[in-house]
Amino acid sequence: MISDKIKLEVSRLGLAEKLLLVEDVWDSIALSNSELPFPDWQKKELDKRYKEYESGKLNLHDWKSVHEGLRNKY
Repeated sequence: MISDKIKLEVSRLGLAEKLLLVEDVWDSIALSNSELPFPDWQKKELDKRYKEYESGKLNLHDWKSVHEGLRNKY
């Protein structure tokens, strides 16, 4: 199986080489982002949430308070 061969080759790399490889893989994913499927149910949910946001029905929290709350909880 080809993925087993790839895993074996990756296991032979040093840490710096692995990090560069991961960066290259992420870059290739980002370049093909337009090819990712965007299901209709997901678009509807995003549209619904945006409408709730626009109408002021959502309680928004800044990232600092969310982060602090999680840190305190865990």
